[in-house]
Amino acid sequence: MVLSTGNTAWMLVATIMVLLMSVPGIAFFYGGLSKRKNVLNTMFLSLIAFAIASLIWLMYGYQLSFATTSIAGFIGVPQNLFLEGIGVDSLTGSIPTFVFIAFELTFAALTAAIVSGSIVGRMKTKSWVIFTILWVTIVYVPVCHWIWGGGWLMNMGAIDFAGGVAVEVNSGFSALALAMVLGKRKDTSLLPHNLGYSILGAGFLWFGWMGFNGGSALAANGLAGSAILVSNTAAAVAMIMWVILDTIKLGKPTVLGAITGAVAGLVAITPAAGFVSFSGSIVIGIVTSLISYYAVYNLKAKFGYDDALDVFGVHGLSGVWGLIAAGLFASPAINGVAGLFYGNPNQLIIQIIAVVATAAYTFIVSLLLAKLLDKTIGLRVDDDEEIIGLDSALHKESGYRL
Repeated sequence: MVLSTGNTAWMLVATIMVLLMSVPGIAFFYGGLSKRKNVLNTMFLSLIAFAIASLIWLMYGYQLSFATTSIAGFIGVPQNLFLEGIGVDSLTGSIPTFVFIAFELTFAALTAAIVSGSIVGRMKTKSWVIFTILWVTIVYVPVCHWIWGGGWLMNMGAIDFAGGVAVEVNSGFSALALAMVLGKRKDTSLLPHNLGYSILGAGFLWFGWMGFNGGSALAANGLAGSAILVSNTAAAVAMIMWVILDTIKLGKPTVLGAITGAVAGLVAITPAAGFVSFSGSIVIGIVTSLISYYAVYNLKAKFGYDDALDVFGVHGLSGVWGLIAAGLFASPAINGVAGLFYGNPNQLIIQIIAVVATAAYTFIVSLLLAKLLDKTIGLRVDDDEEIIGLDSALHKESGYRL
């Protein structure tokens, strides 16, 4: 391949857009939803996770995920550890390898940051740091290899344009496992300290997601443009649908519901963004709000898990729907792959296998990691610290004026 300066320029922009999704997007989104006494800790959890994952990705994560040789399709055989042997002239497709590595780094780091939303207000800093290191290494990296790096799901023909497997289902089911081991907060009431911050965070997420999905074309072309259009459509439709559901259930629309719906729509379209048409994205947006709305208001109460900021309900289950929807609505006119409604039922079967395998692996391994840490160094802060608030108890700082 020959270097394309146009593709390179677009991928540099897309990388920065995805970076904004975490720093400051996730930090503002999660921070605004947390209680005032935990806002700084909530932001810190996402920031430190992003930093840790960034380093792991460059030291060995990328090499294990995208190695040219695979061990039984499960994990790659690493080369170029610490990026040794990769030069500024090295190419991946038509873009510099360093640009590709940077783009994929933001996916790994963002996914780790997303998980933090399930543990708000009750996890020790040390335990979160160690969990993040282990989780990125043992959970994110292998799953990334499965779907994007030449692993068994990729070879089976599973389609995931921008992160339904590696990012959304991965983070959602891992968050559920971690929340179950931690147990419920002392005060499970939702008292967002500043929804204005969350709106700002949602705006950064919506903006950055266009780079997240559009950049996954790895080129400045029509496929990138199509991915951006259907991503925006799904987000808009899901937001409107969530507002309708709030109005039916609560008698009024809510700002929290509107931004939650938008994020659910962005999550659901992510695996399908490079495969479905405008009409498919509308259905994806409608259905994902129905699924996540039920999870937030009914499923969580029914089963009693304390997923503080609904990472499982929004990212996990909307991600599941997005992967299945790709198997239903993939149009060969977009990217050469046909789903069930275009005459290829086998694609839907493959997508379901991808969902089940990813959900089972990420949940079980995350559960084991959490239990191991709980039995050794402990996961949860003391009751007094939780009641006081983690900003003061763990950081000796206060988010009161934020």
